[in-house]
Amino acid sequence: MANTPQSKKRARQNERRYAVNKARRSRIRTFLRRVEEAIASGDQTAATQALRDAQPELMRGVTKGVVHKNTAARKMSRLSSRVKALA
Repeated sequence: MANTPQSKKRARQNERRYAVNKARRSRIRTFLRRVEEAIASGDQTAATQALRDAQPELMRGVTKGVVHKNTAARKMSRLSSRVKALA
């Protein structure tokens, strides 16, 4: 357990950041799930729109340090190729 005042403060900050990051990660997953569902339904216009909505969320996750840059790029690349294949 944290003993010094500084380590106690760090523990509090870590809890707060954990909650924020968890919410952000969940939000990103929701947007990605919407793209997956649109692809599964076979509706290209819905899939394209869902992909457009998901990209800023995913990139925001990168800037906030929740998702690695290459992971986000890989996910966007794979999803966009699957949406493109619906045509």
